[in-house]
Amino acid sequence: MCLAVCGRIKSLDRPFGSVDIKGIETCVNVELIADVKKGDYVLIHAGFAIEKVNKEYFQYLNDTLEEMLKEDNDYDG
Repeated sequence: MCLAVCGRIKSLDRPFGSVDIKGIETCVNVELIADVKKGDYVLIHAGFAIEKVNKEYFQYLNDTLEEMLKEDNDYDG
């Protein structure tokens, strides 16, 4: 199963960008998105920013990830 996560661009030094993912700052390749800029929300997969998303969708995806992690921690099996 593949999973993409959302982050917010903190700074750019093309071809890379520093991205905040749930409080963890990491470096990702941003070359797949032509007009990305500081402050944008992006979907990240395998070290690449693959799509810009709006703030509402970013929040929805983060809430969904939080719920998945909570359910995983509650699993007894």
